[in-house]
Amino acid sequence: MALTQEPIFIMKILLIGKTGRLGSDILRNNMLHQIYAPDRASFDICSRDTFDAVIDDYQPNVVVNTASFHDVPLCEADPLSAFMVNCVAARDLALACHRIGSLFVTFSTDYVFDGEKQAAYQEDDKPAPLQLYGISRLAGEYAALSAASENTIIIRTCGLYGSSGSLSGEADFIDQRIQDARTQASLVMGGDQVVSPTYTHDLSEAVLRLIEHPQRTPGIYHLVNEGKCSWYEFTRAIFEIMGLTVKLNPMDRSGKSGDMKRPLYTALANTKARALGIVLPPWRDALERYLVKKYQRSNGQE
Repeated sequence: MALTQEPIFIMKILLIGKTGRLGSDILRNNMLHQIYAPDRASFDICSRDTFDAVIDDYQPNVVVNTASFHDVPLCEADPLSAFMVNCVAARDLALACHRIGSLFVTFSTDYVFDGEKQAAYQEDDKPAPLQLYGISRLAGEYAALSAASENTIIIRTCGLYGSSGSLSGEADFIDQRIQDARTQASLVMGGDQVVSPTYTHDLSEAVLRLIEHPQRTPGIYHLVNEGKCSWYEFTRAIFEIMGLTVKLNPMDRSGKSGDMKRPLYTALANTKARALGIVLPPWRDALERYLVKKYQRSNGQE
C-alpha cells in the first residue's frame, strides 16, 4: 500500500524585507503560499502602529521578518538604530503575532557566539557576543522569545550571499573579490575566521520547508550550508570555480577589524532542522551553483 503524504496547508505569509537577498529569494522560491510583501514606505518595522495595522488587516498565518541592521561597524557607531531594528522591532512583531495567533519567524546571526568553542555551534550552546551587532541580535532573540515563546522561531544563519543585492547597489563580498582578481596580481584575505557561508537560495527553500513542516516546534534553529571554511578558503574557491589566476595569501588578523573584535570560529551546526529532514547542501556546491547561474546570466547565457 502506497504511503500518502499529508497535504501542505496553503498559508498567508507576511514577508518583511522583500528587497534583501533572503527576502527576494523567499519570494522567488515560493510556489504555493500567498505572500504579501510590503515595501518600506508602507511597513516601517520601527513603527508599531503602522505594522499593527498591516497585520490586523492582512491576518497572516506567518510573519517572516528578514529585515535587520547588519552593518557590523555601523552598529558600533549607531547602537540605538541597531537595537531598534534588531531587538525592539523583533519584540513588537512577536507580540503582534501572538495577539492574532500567527507564527513569527525572524533571523539572527553566528555573531551571537564568541568563537572560543572552536567547533560548530549548536542551537543550545551558550551565546557570548563580542560586539554591538551580535549583542543587538542576541537581545532580539531574547526579546522575541520572551514576548511570544510558543509561536516564535529564531533562525540563526551565517555569511549570506545571493542573487539580489543591497539597496545601496554596492558589490557584495563575492563580486568584490572577483573584481579584485581581475585588477590585481595578488590579494590578501583573512584566514583566521571560520564560518559557514550560506547561499540565500538554499536558505530560502529551507525556511519555507521549516514553516511548512507539521512537526516543527518554536525556538532556535541553525540553517546554513553544510560545512565550514575560512574567508581565505572561500575566496580561493571563488577563484578556482571562476578560473581566475591570482596569487592569494592568507592573513591572520586575530579577529580584529579596527578596534572591533570579530569571533574567530562561528561555523553553525544544523541539528534541530536536520531532525526534521531539512538539510542544506555543502557550501562549495552552493557557491558553484551561485557563480555558474549568476555569471552565465550576466554573459547572456541561460
